[in-house]
Amino acid sequence: MAAAGVCRSSARGDLEKLYECCSLLCSDLCDRASRSSWGLKAAMVLLHVTFVGVIFLFDANLIRKTREEPWFTAVYLVVFVATLVQYFLTSGSSPGYVIDAMRAGNGSNTTYQRQSNSRNGNIISSMTQNQLERQSSYSTSFWSKLVMDLYPPGSAIRNWTCTYCNIIQPPRAKHCHDCDKCVLQFDHHCVWLGTCIGQGNHCRFWWYIFEETILCVWTVVLYITFLHSEIVKACLFCLDFGMLTISAWADLIRWKDFIAIVLLALLLFCLIFLLLLLVFHSYLALTNQTTYEMVRRHRILYLRGIPEKVHPFSRGISKNLYTFCCPRGSRYTLEAIPRMEELEERARPYTCIDIISCRCC
Repeated sequence: MAAAGVCRSSARGDLEKLYECCSLLCSDLCDRASRSSWGLKAAMVLLHVTFVGVIFLFDANLIRKTREEPWFTAVYLVVFVATLVQYFLTSGSSPGYVIDAMRAGNGSNTTYQRQSNSRNGNIISSMTQNQLERQSSYSTSFWSKLVMDLYPPGSAIRNWTCTYCNIIQPPRAKHCHDCDKCVLQFDHHCVWLGTCIGQGNHCRFWWYIFEETILCVWTVVLYITFLHSEIVKACLFCLDFGMLTISAWADLIRWKDFIAIVLLALLLFCLIFLLLLLVFHSYLALTNQTTYEMVRRHRILYLRGIPEKVHPFSRGISKNLYTFCCPRGSRYTLEAIPRMEELEERARPYTCIDIISCRCC
């Protein structure tokens, strides 16, 4: 009897877990935003498979080369898969929300959140309502003091309070209307990824652009090689039979060549866009800037009085790269606005001694 009772309880627990999984899946499918996000990811995967699959279907020389040198195609497919994996990792990553940094900034709040999420999401706490209110008040005052110390003395709290989230934003943070949250070091909201780019995933976003650029360059080379071989065959055919008229060339152009030309034109457009994007975000990483700060510089209060050529949060190329690629152990980093004396020092023109001593680094 006891064994039967244990089996029934175990089966009941498995059914409850299965029901929870099905409920989560159904909620994602019923949610319009989740459907659009999954539709975007499916469209991106289909786009990649189309560009890569067409060249393998059309180019017989590529299939022959794959049989003779399988490592060439293997490396290409590894780059293809790595790009898609990086896409999903970047789209599913958190940009670093202010509300999460606010909770992590207070140890008691973090502990309470950990307790609240234990035991299948049931709230396990012996705190009274008054204790919770005092803790929430303490957490808010702690965050207010922490953030206001990052701004110049005399700054008003209302100037840095988000009107949507009703929380105090640290420097470089901005509210994203698509995510409906304030993002640390907000760069932009990427529609192709379906998420914001901020402090938590800017480096990962750069690596995705880098891998996408490599894949695009390689695919363009494959398409150009295929079209070049087709043109050579057509030229040899025309020379053998003495057909050099435009109508003869039009008859030799097959539907496969037309599709390849259209896809190559789209790939070249994507390649130019990716190269510009890669160079731009590399510059942002070297100077410790964001797209929002660069585009909306005159609208940001704490950047209005700073000269155009001065990057207030830059600490040199080497330190900027280290911070960008190797973040600290803490997930959230809040940067203070530099003092005016330090900004004036950075605005000083470079001298020969500065160049020799690598002042920019």
